[in-house]
Amino acid sequence: MFEVRIHGRGGQGVVTAAELLSVAAFLEDRHAQAFPSFGSERTGAPVMAFCRIDDKPIRVREPVMTPDALVIQDPTLLHQVNLFQGLKPDGYVLINSARSIPALGLDSLPQHRERLLTVPASELALKHVGRPLPNAALLGGLSAFAGLVHLDSVKAAIAQKFSGAIAAANIAAAEAAHDWVVAELKEAA
Repeated sequence: MFEVRIHGRGGQGVVTAAELLSVAAFLEDRHAQAFPSFGSERTGAPVMAFCRIDDKPIRVREPVMTPDALVIQDPTLLHQVNLFQGLKPDGYVLINSARSIPALGLDSLPQHRERLLTVPASELALKHVGRPLPNAALLGGLSAFAGLVHLDSVKAAIAQKFSGAIAAANIAAAEAAHDWVVAELKEAA
């Protein structure tokens, strides 16, 4: 089972990201579940959502405590709460930021160095969607980074959730983030 924990703030599409990821997995004939965890339910409040993906039915229903991947939609949360708690030693961390890992003050995570990456998802979303909503872009980036689901499945999930110009714009943001991550990984290799 591959478990993902998504951190962000209310209004950034955290819950939608988990739902889209689970739909992408379903489209690949896999089992998946997605569910949120709220504190105070208001715009700007910290929000978590979880997604599990497996090739067999998933029976567990509790929050993801030991994720295989973290998606951090809002980098202002990095030093406010322990986002990295429980992250598996070989876990992936994808952070929405145009800043480098050292500039974010994350040099203290050497065990995850090769699986720690930033992508300017808000900027890509602003360019393609017209609003800095990073969720679809980060899913495109995650598909390239962790290889959990294919980009085509992410795009199809977006097309099922949204329609018309909104779907096309979010798909473009996901493609741009996917390409960004692919280029970053090639450069690092």
